[in-house]
Parts: sequence; structure tokens; C-alpha cells
Amino acid sequence: MADRKSISIGSIDLLQPVMTASGTAGYGVEFEDYFHLKNLGAVVTKSIAHFEWPGNKAPRLHPTQSGMLNSVGLQGSGAKSFIENDLVALERAQAKVVASIWGHSVDDYFQVASMLAEARDRITAIEVNLSCPNLGGDHAMFAHDAGLSAKVIEVCQAFGLPLWAKLSPNTSQLVEIARAVWSAGAQAVTLVNTAIGMAIDTNSGLPVLGNIRGGMSGPAIHPIAVRCIYDVRAALPDIKIIGAGGVTSGETAVELMLAGADAVQVGTASFADPKAPMKILKQLNKWADERNVSDWSKVTSAAHRGGL
Repeated sequence: MADRKSISIGSIDLLQPVMTASGTAGYGVEFEDYFHLKNLGAVVTKSIAHFEWPGNKAPRLHPTQSGMLNSVGLQGSGAKSFIENDLVALERAQAKVVASIWGHSVDDYFQVASMLAEARDRITAIEVNLSCPNLGGDHAMFAHDAGLSAKVIEVCQAFGLPLWAKLSPNTSQLVEIARAVWSAGAQAVTLVNTAIGMAIDTNSGLPVLGNIRGGMSGPAIHPIAVRCIYDVRAALPDIKIIGAGGVTSGETAVELMLAGADAVQVGTASFADPKAPMKILKQLNKWADERNVSDWSKVTSAAHRGGL
């Protein structure tokens, strides 16, 4: 892979434009058995709360014709365990760590951010997951409310770590919410989280997932991700965008970048092939080599500038 300019995401630089996506391989170190984590742009952990959380009842996963439904429900051992165990393992692997966080309330986000701030020198950024679609209850998805989303970003800003806001495609207010979190201090937005879906067993006549509804991910949501990224980039030309949604190849990664993404995340593809993030990175760099691209910013948003 040829040397290319690093990718600027707010106050940090990534050497490569491909990362893992939150929630698709535990806290990330599991990938070290398949490739060197240090070779990716960053590793994004599964979402962390300040408390231990059991997640949703089973069944939690269901394959579809073009992706996967999940209702894992953010199961996790909490921030204290992450810092004492998983972060140590990620450091040993020399990974650039982006810690995803979540909570039931604004104060939950504040508390987990304050705990991670104690390890601020060991964490590159915090991805604030405002958009998990499978918890249920009031305000389960902060990313459907511009005011609440902005408030979460504001309180997390107190700790000085760069913040990325992960947003939902399940709203007509995406551009307004992206604008709100950016104005509140997020250095980037991650677009997009899963789309809400469900499946019914045709033998029993009952929903397949224990939580009834779940998050749809994989190739089926790729066109949705392209549209969301394109719309946000068109409205907010200076915002930094991390693209996610159906990235299964170098070509699909390029498509998100052309729409406006500065870098991309690989998620569901890793379930079929744990080496997918590295394979896609190699394909993406090969694509750039063939076109003599030395600066990823020339690819980002090209669809808005009349093409390549």
C-alpha cells in the first residue's frame, strides 16, 4: 500500500481510513487472532456503560437474506472492567482505541465518560452511541431528539476527549440532529447505526427475536447509509463523517467516502469473515493505488464536486 496523507478527524489523525464498527467483535482485541490491530485506522469497542448490563433476552441474532438482525441490547461488563482488562489487551496489541459509550440517561453518559477520562491518555476518542435501536422505553434512542443528543455531547465534553456522535437512520431529522451534535462539540458524526427491523417465524407465527424488534445491518442498509451520508455532507460541508453500513468490500467503502465519509467502519462483514476489516482496507488502498490517489480527502465528498 502506498503512503498517503493521514485522515484528519477533528483533533486526531488516522493513518488508514478503515476501522472496526462498534458491537461487532466484542471490545476489539478478538480480531488480533486474525490480523494486527495496529494496521487499522482504529478499533472501535462495543458500547460501554458505567454499569454492568445483561442485554436483551434470547434469541438475539437472526440472519436475513441480505444482512442480519440483532437485539443484543448492549450487554457488557461496564467501564471499570473495560479499563482494567480489555483496554490493557488493546494496548498490548498497539491498537488505536475509540471507546463507544451508552446510557439510559444523560447522567449515565456523563458517568461513563468521567470513568474513561481517567484513562484519557490510553484512548484516542469516544464514540457516543446515541442510536442503539433495541432497548425499548422512553427516549431509548437519543438520536431521534436533537436537544437530548446535544445535551449528551455537552456533558461529555467536560472531560476533554474527542467525541464522535453515532446517529440513527431511523429519523427524518438526521441533518438537524447532526447539526445539533456538531454545534454541541462533537468532532465527527458516525453515520449510520442499524435500521429498525423484525422477523416472524412462519411456523410458530411469532417474532423470531426475543426483543421482537432489532437492528438491521449488512448490505441491505448500504444504500440507506450512502443517502444519509450524502444528505448530511450536502447540508454540513465542513463536518467530519465516519461512514458505516454495509461495508463489505473496498468498493462499498469507496462509495461511502464519495458520498461524504472521511473514513469508514466495517461491522457485519466481520461475522462472515473476521479478516474482513483488513481485507477491505487492502482493497480500498489498491483502488487508490490504481488511480494514483495520494490524499483520501480527494475521494471524500467527490460526488458533491462533480465526481473523481
